[in-house]
Amino acid sequence: MTEQFKLVKALVAKSFGQAAMHYDDVAVLQRQTGDELLDRLSLVKLAPKRILDLGAGTGRNLIQLAERYPDAELVAIDIAPAMLKKAKQNFQNAMGFKRWLPKQKKPALLVGDAENLPLDDNSVDLVFANLALQWCDLKISFAEIERILRPDGLLMFTSLGPDTLYELREAWASVDNYPHINIFYDMHDVGEAMVNAKLAEPVLDMDRYVLRYDTAKALMKDLKVLGASNVNKGRRRGLTSRLALKQVADYYEKYRDNKVLPASYEVIFGHAWGPIDSSQTTDKDGTVHIPVSQIKGLGR
Repeated sequence: MTEQFKLVKALVAKSFGQAAMHYDDVAVLQRQTGDELLDRLSLVKLAPKRILDLGAGTGRNLIQLAERYPDAELVAIDIAPAMLKKAKQNFQNAMGFKRWLPKQKKPALLVGDAENLPLDDNSVDLVFANLALQWCDLKISFAEIERILRPDGLLMFTSLGPDTLYELREAWASVDNYPHINIFYDMHDVGEAMVNAKLAEPVLDMDRYVLRYDTAKALMKDLKVLGASNVNKGRRRGLTSRLALKQVADYYEKYRDNKVLPASYEVIFGHAWGPIDSSQTTDKDGTVHIPVSQIKGLGR
């Protein structure tokens, strides 16, 4: 993880706060990766008592988690208060009349940063984070997630890899040497951060998604609506000239295929379990001893 990867958190919060009102109109990738992450979650036998939707955004995944685990306590954390306000509205609309039932649990909505989670140690059974961790220092965020996870707790997440929007990155590189596209961690760095945080049994894989646009201008407009603005240190200050934008659009035309322009995303999928219970002991040869009372069967 290099010094080049520097995000200004205040700008991240401001950018996503401004995006809250129209975010769902253009969040195509977020819906696709969220659905895939939920599908993967369905393969795991889990009965969580407390779930954290980390980087909850407008609450789409929060709603689906509530439907899947109706008995669980839900906590939604986002860095942008406006996103949580929208998530509350969407959740209430989705629940309809059920939200008035005595046993219907309401999610706790907390403004917070994944690098400093406002939750107690060993207090969460499932952390669900869809396209949120790429805005963080993973060493810090994974350590925080490890801290709040219970020993049998599960982390499920997606993040963006460095090949994300490579077409647009190359188009901007033809204009100047400033970073115009946010820089993301590669899968090796993600895995290293998980291991260093002592998350158990980390697993990673990668998939590629391609969205298609009529023009480069339409792509950049959607990125602005999403709040995915350039927040890297070293970015160019001030307004971009029309000439520069035209040069970017002209260069992007080299990627046109079947009358549309591709926008590629490298998506990293990952999961890991909470810390090993302190009641387990390890011999010098690496043998782990687990009390019989804790053996629940193979494969968790």
